[in-house]
Amino acid sequence: MARDREPGASAGSDDPGDERADGTAGRGSDRAEAPGRPAGAPVGRRVVLGLLGLGAVGVATGSALQNGLDNALAGVESHDPTGVTGLIPGGGFEFYSVADSIPHRSPAAYTLTVSGLVDRPLTLSLDQLKALPPTRLVRDVQCVTGWRVPRTAFTGVRLSDLLDRAGVRPGARALRFICYDGVYTESLTLDQARRPDMMVAYAMNDRPVSDAHGGPVRLYAAPMYFYKSAKWLAGITVTDHVQPGYWEHYGYDVDAWVGRSNGRDDEPTS
Repeated sequence: MARDREPGASAGSDDPGDERADGTAGRGSDRAEAPGRPAGAPVGRRVVLGLLGLGAVGVATGSALQNGLDNALAGVESHDPTGVTGLIPGGGFEFYSVADSIPHRSPAAYTLTVSGLVDRPLTLSLDQLKALPPTRLVRDVQCVTGWRVPRTAFTGVRLSDLLDRAGVRPGARALRFICYDGVYTESLTLDQARRPDMMVAYAMNDRPVSDAHGGPVRLYAAPMYFYKSAKWLAGITVTDHVQPGYWEHYGYDVDAWVGRSNGRDDEPTS
């Protein structure tokens, strides 16, 4: 089963691997070096067996139980040196967070702000986001370490539509993404953000995005390595320059295009 690490608000949610996006060695990519990473004790056999049973039930019964399973799995997977938790049905992802715990924001309490160099600052509830024209993408999710989760569906609102509603001012060059875990940040250039395969996603595989996967709303940067797809998205700030995100400060590329060597042929923008 292909699995992908999801660092922070990883990634995307999402890729604390040992390589940079350009294939060179990255700094600070070890789990032990990531701020806020709890050490904890190894996962016991009974816990793993229990989660295996819950996994089968979660897949069969729907999103509410699957959300609880994802959260439980994310909480114990970091303490499982055997890798056995990777057998639990969880969509093929290996969970990871740079925060101390998985944050929770209820759908009713959730808001997304769009601010900065815009004419009309926005504060949108989840229902208001869902009322905007939706887009759905089915792409492979790619981790810098080589893990891939094939044909993952994300549904949400194109970033370009949000930018058009807010009205981007002259001099704007980039976007900064703030996450409600209080730790993770990400960035895109304005040209990158206007691509049709960049979205604010509220559904994953046609179910609400779970807490562990970065819900209720996360960024999805389809043509880039998954660490660019910030989890637990709280705010978008339009800026006059690129401000590198969390993992870029540890040596990861700011422009994280997935290359042809990984079976993708997305055309980058300059």
